[in-house]
Amino acid sequence: MASGDMLGIGVSALLSYQRSLATTGHNIANVNTDGYSRQRTDLTQRVPQYSGNGFIGTGVEVVTTQRIYNQFLVNEVRNNSTSYKQTETFYQFASGVDRLLADAQAGLQPGLDSFFNAVQQLADFPTSSAVRQTVYSEAESLTARFDTLSQQLGSMRNSADLQLRNTVSEINGLASSIAALNERIVSFRGGASQGQLPNDLQDQRDELLRQLAERVRVTALEQDDGALNVFIGNGQTLVAGNRASTLATLPGNFDASQLEIAFSQGGTTIPITGQISGGVLGGLLQFRSEVLDPAFNELGRVAIGLADTFNDQHQLGQDLLGNPGGLFFNDLAATSPTTFASTTNTGTGVIAAAITDVNTLTSSDYRLNYVAGTYSLIRLSDNTTVSSGASLAAIAADGLSFSLASGALASGDSYLIRPTLNGAADIALSIATPEAIAAAAPIRTATALANTGNGVISAGTVNAPPPADANLQQTVTITFDNPPTTFDVVGTGTGNPTNVAYTSGGSITYNGWTIQLSGTPAAGDVFTIEANTGGVGDNRNALLLAGLQTQNTLQNGTATFQSAYASFVASAGVQTHQADISQQAQKSLLDQAVVSRDAISGVNLDEEAANLVKFQQAYQAAAQVIATANTLFETLIGAVRR
Repeated sequence: MASGDMLGIGVSALLSYQRSLATTGHNIANVNTDGYSRQRTDLTQRVPQYSGNGFIGTGVEVVTTQRIYNQFLVNEVRNNSTSYKQTETFYQFASGVDRLLADAQAGLQPGLDSFFNAVQQLADFPTSSAVRQTVYSEAESLTARFDTLSQQLGSMRNSADLQLRNTVSEINGLASSIAALNERIVSFRGGASQGQLPNDLQDQRDELLRQLAERVRVTALEQDDGALNVFIGNGQTLVAGNRASTLATLPGNFDASQLEIAFSQGGTTIPITGQISGGVLGGLLQFRSEVLDPAFNELGRVAIGLADTFNDQHQLGQDLLGNPGGLFFNDLAATSPTTFASTTNTGTGVIAAAITDVNTLTSSDYRLNYVAGTYSLIRLSDNTTVSSGASLAAIAADGLSFSLASGALASGDSYLIRPTLNGAADIALSIATPEAIAAAAPIRTATALANTGNGVISAGTVNAPPPADANLQQTVTITFDNPPTTFDVVGTGTGNPTNVAYTSGGSITYNGWTIQLSGTPAAGDVFTIEANTGGVGDNRNALLLAGLQTQNTLQNGTATFQSAYASFVASAGVQTHQADISQQAQKSLLDQAVVSRDAISGVNLDEEAANLVKFQQAYQAAAQVIATANTLFETLIGAVRR
């Protein structure tokens, strides 16, 4: 072999192993670079040269420097990052609501217990000014607790909204960066690189895509020119080549305070909140729909149920000054339901909603649609149409009724009804002084001293619901006939019936009250129902008010105030616990995916150190080949000179 051939072979080897050493050094330098895939310089033998004795090798050359990675594993890391970030975000916010509602000091449960304990104490000491003041103070404390819980939930909503805005801004920045990298990658591929893609730019783009996937679920498709198109939602194109679309946060279509996510492209903005999943955005939206909104609604339902039920009984009593009981709390059933008109409505109609029955009230929101003369009410918690008809007055379900406050509806108009949203924030005391607490009943019964039979009359109760009968406190007498199997009733509002059949223990109802007579009255015996004048020591209504604590007045007669609240707290706790388990499971899957990816793409310093020694020795050997070729050449020149 000629020394020139050896020189060429040595130079080719020297250059090739120099490139291999540079690649190894590049790997070592980027051992801690996020998203970096280790690279390898591929070598191949050069085209051999033919001679009369066969083909003679001409050395080695560099084919390419490629990154070592597995697309499937990269996708696994990306998908698991999306799922983990969603569960992590959901857990972080949901656990805050769980801690707030279940707190043994700040939660609602201790406030309800303290309030009803005070009412029970009032039943024991109805004339005590100190006890009345305690009831009044505990009522103030309870309403303040409702308001505080509502405000804290509002703070959580503000925090979630802030992170929602920030995340959308980060998504837009990442999309713009991916589009810029697409442009550079395509440019390099179409230039002097002869179709090869720049490894480091691809790694940077994959890392940006992974960061994007942490914020929202994405789908990526590589194009023939090397660009990567990125899609979100139901196929909305976030990145196409070197063009990036943007996301925006907008006021909700119904509730302006409820942020919505919109997709902006070419001057067109399309709401896509319902299509977003995965990542931080998916976790925030899941928290809002599954925990935060139900918390507002459930807390509001308890407040409305308490106010309405307590008010009803309180209005059937008599206060310390002898006045009929008024509203103890404000009338939330009439004022709390909130109605939002769609921004796309073409009509001028304003819909008013009212709560007619707190017992059947749910914690769901509703959608009221008007299409071609027909109203339909949809319960959003299960997407069920619960009422429909041609008249708004006929639309009634789940303890709700509706009316047209003003204007007129146009076909296609839609409204969001949130019956209990503001209940906790709006509840307040209506009574002005402790003396106004109606602990007594407004009527009393009496047995004539001249009676000779053994008939007994009960204390009597006032019939619900309020307002009380106008003749409630009119004096009514019941006189037994001869024989005493019938009796006559005399009094304003009674109609003065005669010869009414008597049944021992049976209920007798007039003027909005009910009493029971038992035993065997004698002919001429008289029983009286009259105003409870001066009845300051009467505790009958206080006993009934205290008894509301254990009555199933919510959820179709299946739950008390405390059990309804406790049920929701337990549900929030279960959701939080499940989210914690899911978060840990997703973290484990993500860690496994990262380990699998790094086993192929990660830089192993021990391996790179071995490569350094190997390539260094090869480089030195190639240099020795050049030195040998030079010695041969000099020997040949010297021989010729002789």
